[in-house]
Amino acid sequence: MSALSNLKILDFSTLLPGPYATMVMTDLGADVIHIESPSRPDLTRVAGPFKDGVATAHSMLNRNKRSISLDLKHPEAVEIVKSLIAKHDFDILVEQFRPGVMEKLGLHYGCLKKLNERLIYCSLTGYGQTGPFSDRAGHDI
Repeated sequence: MSALSNLKILDFSTLLPGPYATMVMTDLGADVIHIESPSRPDLTRVAGPFKDGVATAHSMLNRNKRSISLDLKHPEAVEIVKSLIAKHDFDILVEQFRPGVMEKLGLHYGCLKKLNERLIYCSLTGYGQTGPFSDRAGHDI
């Protein structure tokens, strides 16, 4: 049995910080489902280098993860996420949107905690949830 084999994680992150963190968790045995947008692909999916037509960075960062495509701007997709949280006993949610996005979607901590009181909710941002730069994107070269 691996160190994290009893954890289930719902991963809404893109690019590098979140996918790297959840990749490490899969390496330690966690079950991770990566939620992807059908209309806005993760930039690691379209950036080279490529091996056999597949972006190597995306393959590495998302190894051992399952994924589903959901358009979170549609209420049906939001209900699917709520159902996953409530019925499938996810332990951790990782999101990497700008502050306020998950609240606008109805997927903020307070809402999801009511569905699963054990849920650990991890929000990754470049400049924190509050403050003068909180609304800025936080990726750097």
